[in-house]
Amino acid sequence: MPQMGESIAEGTITKWLKAVGDKIDKDEALLEISTDKVDTEIPAPAAGVLGKILVDEGQTVEVGTAIAVILAAGESIDDAKIDAPAVASTPAPAPAPAPAAAPPPPPPAPVAPVVAPVAVAAPPAGPIPRVSNGRFYSPLVRTIANTEGISEPELAAIPGTGAGGRVTKTDLLGYMQTRTRAPAGTFAPPLAFGEIPADQSVPMDRMRQIIAHHMVASIQTSAHVYILTDADVTDLVAFRKRHKESFLERTGQKLTYTPFFIKASALALRDFPFVNAQVNPEAAQITIKGEVNVGMATAVPRDDGSFGLIVPVIKNADVLPLREVARQVNDLAARGRAGTLAPDEPQGGTFTVTNMGVFGSYGGLPIINQPQVAILGLGAIERRPAVVGDDIVIRDKVFMSIGIDHRLVDGALGGQFLERIRYYLENIDSCLA
Repeated sequence: MPQMGESIAEGTITKWLKAVGDKIDKDEALLEISTDKVDTEIPAPAAGVLGKILVDEGQTVEVGTAIAVILAAGESIDDAKIDAPAVASTPAPAPAPAPAAAPPPPPPAPVAPVVAPVAVAAPPAGPIPRVSNGRFYSPLVRTIANTEGISEPELAAIPGTGAGGRVTKTDLLGYMQTRTRAPAGTFAPPLAFGEIPADQSVPMDRMRQIIAHHMVASIQTSAHVYILTDADVTDLVAFRKRHKESFLERTGQKLTYTPFFIKASALALRDFPFVNAQVNPEAAQITIKGEVNVGMATAVPRDDGSFGLIVPVIKNADVLPLREVARQVNDLAARGRAGTLAPDEPQGGTFTVTNMGVFGSYGGLPIINQPQVAILGLGAIERRPAVVGDDIVIRDKVFMSIGIDHRLVDGALGGQFLERIRYYLENIDSCLA
């Protein structure tokens, strides 16, 4: 089990991408691992043949535990020195004991009368699974296929140039350039009047379990208090409109609003270091963090059509120029949604920004990302009437909320901090350094 960041002590094997006996190239994807920070593919550390799998899917083991044996050319499994893996810290649940005696078979059901079949329209395509008919699809390929309405049979027909015939991003994008058929629908047909859908039971994947644990733990740990305001971002909207095309030509990056909010937050954290801190109540100690590392909450589309959540971190955001913040925002968000973040990229955050307005919401009250002591929630930027002097004018406004941990951040400090973020957003030149 590889080391995937200084604060990560264990990992869960979610999927072996190779079977015993398969030939493996160095750096070829060998398995998928889930930690409390990120789901990621792990490359093979050496070329050879997968001789033995020591830890099954679903088991959690400590970093440094032997999980598989890769054999060199001409080596047999008898030649390899294999240490028994440590007991999994969260092993897969044991199978239920077999009943003492099998129950008698039920009486045969009555035979239903034969009814002529009725033609029913085929349902629209669902989300692409990770594995279909023995073929593995990477998170990035699945995301593109689901977004473009490519059905599972259509994806299965695309020739793959990746290892073992896997479809790569290049294969899929090349196919889409010559695709002539209409994209498959992605929504279920409406229910008929009076029709009630049946309940469904679906497993809660590891990412959802981790999110649930962290959110409940945060509520139980921090004394949440919220402060609300709105900012006049008319100048910011005008600035972006003037420069977005030239910025794209000059840097190759789209200029969104997110880098401005992250930069403004980072500058405010530098001004109010007690918000850039952590609490250790057992030691009666406060740790003021030296670096200003801003996490960016990112929705991750899941195979079942739901969303997960991951928070990649922009390190030293207070000293980075805006163009570099923009580059990292675009890069981390894309790789976060595709499931290709490095294990250390969601680590080390000292503050988090979450944009609930991306789906048009006015705003919300987010939960603090432990062990941080504050989080900024953003609503949608909207044109609204505002009073300026004695006049009513139309301005671009954004609703902002800050959740603070009242164990450390009182209302006075939280209010001053939020107003400093608003100051930087309303005086856009301050964010351009």
